[in-house]
Parts: sequence; C-alpha cells; structure tokens
Amino acid sequence: MSVRRAPRFLAALLALSAPLLILLALLVLLTRQGADRLPAIPALVIGCGLLGTSMLRRRRRRAELLRALRQGEASPP
Repeated sequence: MSVRRAPRFLAALLALSAPLLILLALLVLLTRQGADRLPAIPALVIGCGLLGTSMLRRRRRRAELLRALRQGEASPP
C-alpha cells in the first residue's frame, strides 16, 4: 500500500467501524442465548451513539455551509 493510499484506506475503515460494530453486536444477540447476550448490548449502544453523533455533526456542517452560501449570494459582487 502506498503512502498516499494509506490515509484514504484508514478513513474508509473508520467510516465503516460503527456500522460493523452494530452488525457484530446484532449477530451476537441473535446467535447467543440467555446471559451470554449481555456483553453485546454496550457494543450496540456505542455503535448507535457513534452513528447518531456523526449524523448530527454532518447535519450541522451542511446547515452552516448552506447558511454561508446564502449569505454570500445576498452580498453584491
């Protein structure tokens, strides 16, 4: 792997980490029974929390960008 491709690969891996954590937790919840299912709950909560905060952060950045673009349109050139 070249030096330029490494950051892109790591960024993609980090982007998939929360959904994969949720998938793994759901898989554990489906395959185990009884008290063996309990260790999967923190992973599920953390994965959902990471996805939720990411979604909120993205929504705020897009709203700020749209606001800045609209203010730029209102000012004369």
